[in-house]
Amino acid sequence: MFSLINWFRFASPQTFYPLAGRMMPWFFGVAAGLAAAGLYIGFFVAPTDAQQGQVYRVIFIHVAASWLSMFIYLVMAGWAAIGLALNTRLSFMMARALAPTGAMFAFLSLWTGALWGKPTWGAWWVWDARLTSELILLFLYLGVMALQAAIDDPRRGDRAGALLAIIGAINVPIIYFSVIWWNTLHQGASVSVTRAPSMAKTMLWGMLLMSLACWMYSIAMCLARARCIMLEREKHTGWVAELAGGGR
Repeated sequence: MFSLINWFRFASPQTFYPLAGRMMPWFFGVAAGLAAAGLYIGFFVAPTDAQQGQVYRVIFIHVAASWLSMFIYLVMAGWAAIGLALNTRLSFMMARALAPTGAMFAFLSLWTGALWGKPTWGAWWVWDARLTSELILLFLYLGVMALQAAIDDPRRGDRAGALLAIIGAINVPIIYFSVIWWNTLHQGASVSVTRAPSMAKTMLWGMLLMSLACWMYSIAMCLARARCIMLEREKHTGWVAELAGGGR
């Protein structure tokens, strides 16, 4: 119980700020190492695909970006729900800090998908169920950020953005199951927990390493952005004044 209480104290921006500062460089470092290993395996070790040739290598970025775009949205909606339920400042800050990174991965997923789709399907874009729902995900990210920015009162903006984030979470399972529910051009999942992967082990390792790299990068960026939000929101408090006075 005592250790649980100790963890609860990090729900305060004042105590979470220095913890985030200590963790952030480690996550950035791990992300860089994993990305280097994943890209090396994906572009120099993994064999050429028998059907798609070299163009398939875009999946080492595309799949990781697609996974993270969905995962980050669910985490953002989770923080938003906690903020609404418990009225905790840090929860809203974390939800706000996650949105730009999630939007970046959603855009990267669509962009790399277009790079793969042109030589494979003969078109940069098709109104495929998965592509369309991923585009909606990008618009949801942008909508949450725009709604938060449009409201002058940060607390009201947090609540409005949180409601939109929670409602939009229904789009995530639609993206994931779209290739099952509808007849789409997009290929099904190559990695599943219920069956063996339908790819070479080196391809799988490259994909998983890149996914972990994106995950670590997302955590690092969330911590960095949350620290900036904390300083902006708490600038009139004593602990921020003390930080500014100490030059840290």
